Amino acid sequence: MGRAFEFRKARKFKRWAAMAKTFTRIGKDIVMAVKEGGPHPETNARLRAIMQNAKAANMPKENVERAIKRATEKDTANYKEILFEGYAPHGIAILIETATDNNNRTVANIRSYFNKCNGTLGTSGSVEFMFDHTCNFRINAEGIDPEELELEMIDFGAEEVFVDDDGILIYAPFESFGAIQKELESRNIEILSSGFERIPQITKELTPEEQADVEKLLEKIEEDDDVQNVYHTMKESEE
Repeated sequence: MGRAFEFRKARKFKRWAAMAKTFTRIGKDIVMAVKEGGPHPETNARLRAIMQNAKAANMPKENVERAIKRATEKDTANYKEILFEGYAPHGIAILIETATDNNNRTVANIRSYFNKCNGTLGTSGSVEFMFDHTCNFRINAEGIDPEELELEMIDFGAEEVFVDDDGILIYAPFESFGAIQKELESRNIEILSSGFERIPQITKELTPEEQADVEKLLEKIEEDDDVQNVYHTMKESEE
């Protein structure tokens, strides 16, 4: 299996267990998608994908409708997606995706987390190159041969296809999202969820004590309401 498989396996037991912010994050994703392509999922592929994610997370329909309505209101006009880059202790690169309506607040908060935990907030481009920006789709595995699907999806950009407990996962470069989504929909293959991730090209193994230093910073960052996703180059255990 490739890096996407190993990345997914390790993350499954880790940070994705923090479900408290899931609805908030999806709500912000909906706002950004509506601002970008309008409030109608039939004509907005990104919104359509996020609504699938909301369903997979058991997000109530009224929450989704409220987020779409909010996206058309003036108080979300300043919402922006901003990427932060930096280093945790022990040379671990960190990439932070945020969605914020107050950039000054977010910058100040992120900088304070790095400073308090002996990290360094970097400049744009300082660590982004260490991660591959990927897209992924989870589909219903019933009646589908993963190996055959992989051969068919290569033409649309797929790089890895594998099975886990919840279905079949397809990984591809970020820019292949639209082509794969369109092809799966044209085949009437049920997309359970989809999204984007940044997979580290190389990970670094730390001692338990060093890991604790990095975890302290990661936890502070992830608790921030403006933070959508956090990625890093620390090798994660599966336990």
